[in-house]
Amino acid sequence: MLHTPQLIPAGPLFWQQAAQAFLRSAREQGWGRQQERDFSAVRVIVPTYQHAHLLLKALGTVLQGNFIPPRIQTLFALLEMQAPDAALQNNAGGDASERLMGLYAELRQHPWLKKLFGARRNTDLLPLAQTLLTLSDELTAVLLPTVGKDKSKLEKDWQAALAQLPAPAQALLSEETQLVWSVWQSQLDGNDPQVKRYAQLLQIATQASEPLLWIAPTLPNPMEQAFLQAWAKKQSVLQISLDWRAHTLPQPYYHAWPGLQDTGSQHQQALTEYVDTSYIRLCRATSLEDEAVQGAQTIINWLQAGKQSVAVVAQDRVVSRRIRALLERAQIMVADETGWKLSTTRAAAAIAAWLEVVTTRADTMALLDFLKSPYLLWKDTDNTGPEQDAIAAKADMVMRIELVLRRANVLGGWESVLAALDAGKDTGPASRWIRSMSRQAGNFTGRRSLSEWSALSLQVFFDLSMFNAFQADPAGAQIIQLLQKLQLACQDLKTPFTFAEWRALMNLQLESTAFVYAHTDKRVVMLPLNGARLRPFDAVLLVGADASHLPSQASEILFFANAVRRECGLETRESRQQQQLRDFAELLLSNTDIVLSWQGSLNGEHNPVSPWLEQLGLTLERTQQGVLDSHPLDLPARIMHASSQHMPTPSAAALLPATLSASAYTSLVVCPYQFFAGRMLGLSALDELSDMPEKRDYGDWLHAILKRYHEELKAVQVNQPGVDKEALLRNISADFFADVLQKSPAALAYSVRWDKVIPAYVAWMQAHEEAGWQFDMGEIKNEKTLEWQGGQIMLKGRIDRIDRNMNGEVAVLDYKTKNLMDLRRRLKEGEDHQLPFYGLLTDLPVSSGNYVALELSQGKAGDVAADDFERWVSELALAIKTSMSSIQKGASLPAHGVEANCQYCEMRGLCRKGAW
Repeated sequence: MLHTPQLIPAGPLFWQQAAQAFLRSAREQGWGRQQERDFSAVRVIVPTYQHAHLLLKALGTVLQGNFIPPRIQTLFALLEMQAPDAALQNNAGGDASERLMGLYAELRQHPWLKKLFGARRNTDLLPLAQTLLTLSDELTAVLLPTVGKDKSKLEKDWQAALAQLPAPAQALLSEETQLVWSVWQSQLDGNDPQVKRYAQLLQIATQASEPLLWIAPTLPNPMEQAFLQAWAKKQSVLQISLDWRAHTLPQPYYHAWPGLQDTGSQHQQALTEYVDTSYIRLCRATSLEDEAVQGAQTIINWLQAGKQSVAVVAQDRVVSRRIRALLERAQIMVADETGWKLSTTRAAAAIAAWLEVVTTRADTMALLDFLKSPYLLWKDTDNTGPEQDAIAAKADMVMRIELVLRRANVLGGWESVLAALDAGKDTGPASRWIRSMSRQAGNFTGRRSLSEWSALSLQVFFDLSMFNAFQADPAGAQIIQLLQKLQLACQDLKTPFTFAEWRALMNLQLESTAFVYAHTDKRVVMLPLNGARLRPFDAVLLVGADASHLPSQASEILFFANAVRRECGLETRESRQQQQLRDFAELLLSNTDIVLSWQGSLNGEHNPVSPWLEQLGLTLERTQQGVLDSHPLDLPARIMHASSQHMPTPSAAALLPATLSASAYTSLVVCPYQFFAGRMLGLSALDELSDMPEKRDYGDWLHAILKRYHEELKAVQVNQPGVDKEALLRNISADFFADVLQKSPAALAYSVRWDKVIPAYVAWMQAHEEAGWQFDMGEIKNEKTLEWQGGQIMLKGRIDRIDRNMNGEVAVLDYKTKNLMDLRRRLKEGEDHQLPFYGLLTDLPVSSGNYVALELSQGKAGDVAADDFERWVSELALAIKTSMSSIQKGASLPAHGVEANCQYCEMRGLCRKGAW
């Protein structure tokens, strides 16, 4: 027997009234053994287990003593507990992913679909397949109970719904509706999850042996209604739901929100003329941070006041996350029931990083991102120490790999990455590690079934030593379970898919799967608005009470028009908004301490409050019932004491470097603090990866070309005195740039630039040789110890070139990609110490130093000789000794660089020039 539904107005006493209605019906209908307070013979269905606890608590309050409770379950748990029916088991469908990819495999065979929906790739049809399945399930849930298994009746109802649309709308939706109908028909079989769920519900109902109490905030949908009717044929059924009839509503809500009440009761009057709204406070924040701080402080105040159940309704997820971060900083944990997308977890980021490495064939940034994942472990075969040692060894290895790739400016590609590592120093283990990854990535090719792709991915996690780390992490374990489920459930789907399709499926699964972390502290709960249904709290903070978040705008299901949904009896935009309004009204009516916050302005523009709150506030004013409290929260004042900032002047005698290069000494001269941070602390920034060659690359290329040229010319001139020097240099340059252009076509401009300089350089070289100078050696690495009383330092560098004169003189030459005018100015101002530093490095009796211009000036190249070079070298040696000795004795290293140098200094963020 199906009893008349019991409707209870929304309010804090809902569960107590529901318990009273249950006990009254139990007494009238003879449910259970009343004298013994035994209600175990009654089955109760509630939306969630939180509602089960609320019902038990209310029964205890009403009965005032011990009792045996009814069997309380959710509908999902009831279905899960049933033994599988043989007929249903034989027709068991596969996993949701198998169903999705099966439909996708059909859709990709129709090119007109890609044209219709503007899809450029097959994988663009995957969201369409997911949408069509969602829509198909909606149609099945609504229409199947009304017609049973008579599919002809379904088609008649479908055509009747479309016939209600205007002719232009029918023409516009013809192709789309035909697609929906075809997909729906193809899914409407024993494998359809909605069909199986409906069959299970009816099977449970036909076996009913006890009375049923159904408690829900909303009316049952067609499938649930059919279930209740089938149960009522065997046993008594009582429904308890919220009452939205007009005469049960408080007067302000009745007038403010006409869409709140049931349509059949709009002629009735409101229940009360006055309602207390003083417990509702509006909080208009000035910014996102202000809203988060106000919200966090409000919750802290509630907890300090003794409230044990606080809800944060997350209409604005961005602000809610910030509130959560502020509360956790204050050691207050938040139980998040909204759930995070699995794609936002670190475990999913590791999966995405690996898929990106495979797709890009080891793009350098993607590879480094993957290597830095905490789930990827590296342990040398010789290292059998504890895990902490392996983590430290991996960090050191990844840093070594990154330095090698950045210095070599390797942008990506397994071959280029491995070549750079093979050429590096002490990078053998790193090369073997990356080579094994390359082999694993090489397996992700061709076309495979879903089961094969799942097995391959799991195997890669084993081979890369990631599996245990995933299993130890809740989100990682969920991803492993997802892949294992895919492997087993999709064994019957033999359709092959490409790696791009597999990656698209993984991204879709991670994006659509929720990750809810288990929390033991439930004092502060974060939930969506519909998650607060029938759940009273001690206090509620709703975040995002502005017009853009309340009501929230649900995304439309692609092409399926709202009018078609209305005619088919599906949920429409209006019905969704009405239910959301009821959820909001229930929140206000069921709780006694509520704060509604929003940002008063966004991006400099006024951000209005929710129209629902505007309507309620106007109704209260019009009926002279006051206004909603909008006083801001008094935040505790914190007195900040200003501290004057001074130029940093560190002293670090113990950090005196053991070696010194020309660039390091230049850094000391430019700014002692720059030298301290970059050379003594080792905080220099990593080299930037660039797909465009820079001027320093151009200089390195010319150094290599000229070294090869002069060495070959020196060897050739012994046998061929009349060799064509310009032709030789052009050939060497062309061969060199041919290799460069294969890796970086953008270097063509530099190749053309150098080609114009070649004749001028050869002409200068000819005049240089006629003056008695001959090339001796080039690109010479050298070291030399410089000593002073109580200390020493090793000078290190690479001398560009050393020439000898027929009279025995030795000269050091420094190539510069600048013209003669710039070089003369540099010598005059003495701003470059590289040339005399070269003179210090060599043990040869150097008598002169020259800058060689590799840029044209009035069509000429040439060199600029330093005046009194030997004196300049000796003065530099004295300056280095003096500076290093002072640092060794504890001299300060102030940040006194000039603005021209500070403008591009990497250490400006440390010295904070401009703040003192």
